[in-house]
Amino acid sequence: MAESQSRSFGFAGKKRASGADGFEGNDLFMAKKSMLPTLAPAWENDPAAALASARHEFGEYGGVNMSIEASATFTVMEPETMRRMFAGELGPDRDFFIYSRHFNPTVLNLGRQMAAMEGTEAAYCTASGMSAISSVLLQLSSSDGHVVASRTLYGGTHALLTHFLPRACNITTTFVDICDHEAVKNAILKGRTKVLFFESMSNPTLTVANIPELSRLAHDKETMVVVDNTFAPMVLSPARLGADVVVHSISKFISGGGDVIAGAVCGPGRLVNSMMDLHQGALMLLGPTMNAKVAFELSERIPHLGLRMKEHSRRAMDYAARMKKLGFRVIYPGLEDHPQHELLKSMANKEYGFGGLLCVDMESEERANGLMDHLQNYSQFGLIAVSLGYYETLMSCSGSSTSSEMNDEEKALAGILPGLVRMSIGYIGTLEQKWSQLEKALSRMHDSTSFNEN
Repeated sequence: MAESQSRSFGFAGKKRASGADGFEGNDLFMAKKSMLPTLAPAWENDPAAALASARHEFGEYGGVNMSIEASATFTVMEPETMRRMFAGELGPDRDFFIYSRHFNPTVLNLGRQMAAMEGTEAAYCTASGMSAISSVLLQLSSSDGHVVASRTLYGGTHALLTHFLPRACNITTTFVDICDHEAVKNAILKGRTKVLFFESMSNPTLTVANIPELSRLAHDKETMVVVDNTFAPMVLSPARLGADVVVHSISKFISGGGDVIAGAVCGPGRLVNSMMDLHQGALMLLGPTMNAKVAFELSERIPHLGLRMKEHSRRAMDYAARMKKLGFRVIYPGLEDHPQHELLKSMANKEYGFGGLLCVDMESEERANGLMDHLQNYSQFGLIAVSLGYYETLMSCSGSSTSSEMNDEEKALAGILPGLVRMSIGYIGTLEQKWSQLEKALSRMHDSTSFNEN
């Protein structure tokens, strides 16, 4: 990836000729030990606009798509160059690459896209969402460190904070109701609490966090704010609202195909660079490396993420309103009776709706399973599967699946009811065609003695 023709376009780097490793006597790039190119946030009040203004990489021979750099290691033309790269004097910001566990040009391009979308200086893409979360927490905390986190989190994140980090790293977590700002404030211990961690929209209860206020509370006590934005890409931009770091499971909406496991850390350049430090970097040393071929596929999907999110949200809003009219207990931030409906409206990027997830409370696991059975096997509305952001609707009973790492008391405190069905609304087929399939299953399940009008 060589020089840019303009701010927005760049050609993939041609092989450097012998003696042309890119520096001259009086132009030595005596680095600031900064190995990662950083972007000035390119906000135009719309993440799609920011994506469109990000640098576009062409292929090695002028292809409109960049080339896949499927190489584990990279050559240099002069032996002295390698020493300087390992010393931090030359790096990816000048198109010098060492090894793909460190930086890879194709993965770096995806990172630029993620940084543009989230409005951060830099981003690094990882092998999974959990590797992104764990690496950030390990970089920002150390032994005897303290984290304050929402009590309503994805089960894997909850298990990491509850079991693994205390045992392996002596990092403890205080869980709080993220909507109780006084409790959050009291739990953050100035000088000891390193991270306030929460999800922009909680998994699975769809509680919306007040990102500006929570960021203010944390920053008042010199604590970093890390937000998992997996449920709301394009809809919410946590960094623009005050958060320091945004993490993603790219496997979900950003991928959209249900075929890739990937993650991302988006944040300040200094933090992302520190995570790639050869001696102390959590990403560099733990090695959750993204494959270049995966990065290429994902980079081709991000440009239409905005269109997909609008349709996910449009259908989720429509189905939530119709199901509510039928008497089902529906949780969806787009409904006016949702506790954080107005909050989300005040924070959300315009035109992307209220997200593609909704929940239905069937009151018991048995009835939840019955509904999903009807929806998949009788009406073909969707699929019984974990994950989200797929073009088909995916359904799961969260208490016995994606939140099963939590015990009954923890689930009760988090508001995860036994009969809660989480639906990630897809966009395949026409809206009315899919609604007729949903309605057919709901009609079979509906018992007027079991459901109260909302």
